[in-house]
Amino acid sequence: MKITEKRFEELTTDELYEILRCRAEVFVMGQNCIYQDMDGIDKHSTHLYIEENGRIKSYLRIIDPGIKFPPASIGRVLTLKEYRGNGLARRLMSEAIRIAHRKAPVIEIEAQAYLLEFYRSLGFRQTSDVFMLENIPHVTMVSELNEKHQYPHPPTDS
Repeated sequence: MKITEKRFEELTTDELYEILRCRAEVFVMGQNCIYQDMDGIDKHSTHLYIEENGRIKSYLRIIDPGIKFPPASIGRVLTLKEYRGNGLARRLMSEAIRIAHRKAPVIEIEAQAYLLEFYRSLGFRQTSDVFMLENIPHVTMVSELNEKHQYPHPPTDS
């Protein structure tokens, strides 16, 4: 399964519909969150997803620096229930971290508290106490580009 990477303006209407459908399935229906999902941030994001036969299995968005936080951010991380436990979220997050660190040396996220160890295993460190967001406990976490996270950068013209 390959990872698809697209900026908002590159998404087809079918792809956008599937992304929004998945986000509603996981966050609104699955987690009982009532919130404004279409927050204007999608237009300033790179969207990554793994799909098969037009059905998204796992998805996230990489938010440009200065839009949600001063550094880059990653959000709306999801894997549909029937595909969990197969490493899709880890694979997608690893790629997202690499892409986000090309944009900024720091990535800041608001992580659901129950996923703290998952994000720590990807190099994030907790920077806040637990707080409630959409009635779910969250923490702020950051990943800083350093010796531990040295991702290859594309060659530049000299």
